[in-house]
Amino acid sequence: MITGCSSGLGAALADAVAAAGDRVLATARRPESLTPLTDRHPDLVRTAACDVRDTAACEAAVATAIDAFGRIDVLVNNAGYGVFGAVEEIDDDALAAQLDTNLGGPWRITRAALPHLRAAGSGHILMVSSTAAGIAYPGLGAYNASKAALEGLAETLAGEVAAFGIGVTILEPGGYATGYGASLDSRRTPIEAYAPITQAMEAGIASLAGGGPGIGQPQEFAAVVLELVESGARPMRLPVGAGVATELLEAWDRRREDMLDAERPCTAAPAAPLPLR
Repeated sequence: MITGCSSGLGAALADAVAAAGDRVLATARRPESLTPLTDRHPDLVRTAACDVRDTAACEAAVATAIDAFGRIDVLVNNAGYGVFGAVEEIDDDALAAQLDTNLGGPWRITRAALPHLRAAGSGHILMVSSTAAGIAYPGLGAYNASKAALEGLAETLAGEVAAFGIGVTILEPGGYATGYGASLDSRRTPIEAYAPITQAMEAGIASLAGGGPGIGQPQEFAAVVLELVESGARPMRLPVGAGVATELLEAWDRRREDMLDAERPCTAAPAAPLPLR
């Protein structure tokens, strides 16, 4: 079962899974957008309308998968989008919508699927996160926060469901040639002071769609995910894309140095107490 299959990484993954001979329940807010996928794989693909912000829709989509296939072996929480703007520019509605989709959506789908996975005593849940969870990109504060929170959910979930034979893996893709930049929600109140930062970042994100050096193709992402699932491995995290692991490790190294620098004054000999008056 894969959410968010109308385009981008989700579309490529659903197509690759079906091409490999596996059955797929593909979801999208507009199921008519999945017609090319079902035309290519009529015997292997089923579809369901699913807005991950809607609890009833999430439950219905999971029920469709169970009715069609009898079980869910792999659940891929992929549906999501990005809100763009500096922290000061993002209002409450935009922030709430971002978190409701990128964090609340996977939570709802997973919650609906877990009874079936527990009953089966097996399953693999894949959370499509981003390098943004570990590298804070200016102008993407809401998106960064949603993906960092998603990883917190995934780590907690892994500890809760391991005893039931269920694995959880966080996928951390880098830049891919998708429509992500074109679909950014930019409904914000621009503040001129941030323009030098936000304009450069927005242009960089928009350029992803064209591909180029260091920009992966969605089919490459799909191949990595297929290899992971077929291997039976269940790592907690899997960086996906050229150079992504190095970028994330460098970010963690910077955090480590920050913590060590902050710790040193705290572990030094205590200063003499101030005289009381």
